Amino acid sequence: MSIGIAMWSGPRNISTAMMRAFENRADTEVVDEPFYACYLHTTGVDHPLRDQVIASQPTDWREVVAAMTTDRQGVDYVYQKHMTHHMLKTIELDWTAGLRNCFLIRDPAYVVSSYLRKRNSVVESDIGIKRQYELYQDISRISGQVIPVIDASRFLNNPERGLRSLCELLDIPYSDNMLSWPRGRRASDGVWAPHWYEAVEQSTGFQAFSAPVVSLSAAQQAVVDEANTYYQLLLAKAIAE
Repeated sequence: MSIGIAMWSGPRNISTAMMRAFENRADTEVVDEPFYACYLHTTGVDHPLRDQVIASQPTDWREVVAAMTTDRQGVDYVYQKHMTHHMLKTIELDWTAGLRNCFLIRDPAYVVSSYLRKRNSVVESDIGIKRQYELYQDISRISGQVIPVIDASRFLNNPERGLRSLCELLDIPYSDNMLSWPRGRRASDGVWAPHWYEAVEQSTGFQAFSAPVVSLSAAQQAVVDEANTYYQLLLAKAIAE
């Protein structure tokens, strides 16, 4: 029976690169943001390629959950890349107890700065860091797991060490194949890839951490400040370098 691994991240993180790392394992299948269509359909939020996203996935969260908890023949692991802002509070979470959960976090100043290169405005709910903390609390309680938390900046200082630690905490074997992957788009990428995945499509591995230059307006900084409280709470739980 295949084992589900759920990675809970916000946008503009290393979440797609991490998905590439797991997809490059011989024993793993990946699923890209399965609740995206449900989120757009339910909220009415206008995102790039909105109609294509909605047409590409189930819009009923129950259908998504059924797919995420169905055994996949021929693979040992099913890696699920989830965006925390997609997880509306109407979505029940009991199913997460059957997964091996992990959380991927990033400094909200870096997230907001990157997000604004793809969209014209941002509010805290777009980047989902508060929701990420709520989900961490809820899934920890539901699953009874001690859930690994990975901070992107720390991870990028030594990806091999970070992946080895993550695999150990998830109780799966580490593979050197996770450190690099072929350049280009994947059939497993969501239909939103043309708008969001340009950088990772050019990558062949994790890029060394370099602190980006951040220049934000007062309103944008207010979003960072709002999110930072929850980021710091999660950072205190993160795997050390």
